[in-house]
Amino acid sequence: MSDRRIVLATRNPGKVVELRAILADVLEELGLELVGVTEFPDVADVRETGVTFVENATLKARAVAEATGLPALADDSGLAVDVLGGAPGVFSARWSGRHGDDEANLRLLLAQVADVPDEHRGAAFVCSAVLALPDGRIADREGRFPGTLTREPRGAGGFGYDPILQVAGDSRTAAELDPAEKNAISHRGKAFRALADDLRRLLG
Repeated sequence: MSDRRIVLATRNPGKVVELRAILADVLEELGLELVGVTEFPDVADVRETGVTFVENATLKARAVAEATGLPALADDSGLAVDVLGGAPGVFSARWSGRHGDDEANLRLLLAQVADVPDEHRGAAFVCSAVLALPDGRIADREGRFPGTLTREPRGAGGFGYDPILQVAGDSRTAAELDPAEKNAISHRGKAFRALADDLRRLLG
């Protein structure tokens, strides 16, 4: 493979930076450069029509690998609440009806579980990470970041539902961790570190 780029199916520059940090060792080992899909302006946005995280991540990775002719990485993630049967799940970003309105999403979710006692407020961030090659080969891994739902948001870091998930075995929420601490235990960190083995196997 003469072009040593691998494309992350995102237009969010922050995600590219985060993934470069998580995958730093394997990228250096294999001589790969991780770039965002913004470097390929002709690649269309992929509609996330799947009903599971892995379906959505696979749709995105496959489409980007086909469009660029390069290996592609994608992930889909969200919050799964035990008493809601795993919801909001794939609808996490648009739970309140508007895509990406973090404040409205977490206010609605807290209202929905307001009368749930503390011992039944278990939840986890879940991430499916997928590697797709232009020849059609696919690898996928899942990571989980367990905790319990707080009653009120706490912390200024992170995004999405981070301020209302108290980390398992910790008194802090995901939004109160520093970025390096969060990467070490996060669902995305776990899923992509597991996928590093597949990168070595398929691209090494």
